[in-house]
Amino acid sequence: MKDYLALLVRAGSSPDHARNVAREYLQARILGTLQRVGAMIPLAFHGGTALRFLYGTARYSEDLDFALERNGSQFSLRACLRAIHTEMGAEGYGVELKVNDRKTVHSALVRFPGVLHELGLSPHRSEVLAIKIEIDTNPPAGAVLATTVVRRHVVLQLQHHDRASLLAGKLHALLQRPYLKGRDLYDLLWYQSDPNWPPPNLTLLNNALKQTGWTGAAFTEDDWRQAVWRRLETARWKEAAADVRPFLEPGADAGLLTAENVKRLLVT
Repeated sequence: MKDYLALLVRAGSSPDHARNVAREYLQARILGTLQRVGAMIPLAFHGGTALRFLYGTARYSEDLDFALERNGSQFSLRACLRAIHTEMGAEGYGVELKVNDRKTVHSALVRFPGVLHELGLSPHRSEVLAIKIEIDTNPPAGAVLATTVVRRHVVLQLQHHDRASLLAGKLHALLQRPYLKGRDLYDLLWYQSDPNWPPPNLTLLNNALKQTGWTGAAFTEDDWRQAVWRRLETARWKEAAADVRPFLEPGADAGLLTAENVKRLLVT
């Protein structure tokens, strides 16, 4: 399987693209391990990487984000990490693990030291490719779950938030992050450019906002678009485009990420 990764990387059109491909392959392998140990029964996949794996957005993503939606007492992040270490180590990968499961959001770093050097993507033997796993063990109520079988390097059966709930999660990030990320703005552009994408799951969005200290009124079908746009009026769009550009597939145009385009799709 390491030889397969090397072939994928050699086909990369640029150093950034090759790194993105390497990271995504390792993400897929981690998801495969989580599936085999039964983690996808209690966990629901969401966030930017879920959007790419499930719906093919042009943006590569760095983290694996999950909500613990079912059977929480039977889930062990540490057991999952041990399985990842065993499976990847058996194929010759160096794997280092860091875990913090003392907070509501459990997090772990799966580190692959030396793999970028081995693949010819870094002159430094010590450089690490790291994939962060985050699991919200107290997710807001209201998410609707779906299960999808996809093939991205390996065949995966993923339980995940449905389309309306994924959009709600992105809106929550945009409204509550202390600063606007280019990748979040790009994802919003991607969502809104699809006329068949359903509106956000407002039950989930309002519950998530309440859980994180939102003091405003609950959003309705009539006002959520204007509220989101008001938040985006302070965005630095050129910086946002520069932020997301290294994570886009070849041919994807970061220049489309402008205030005019997002406003046109969102509120007009």
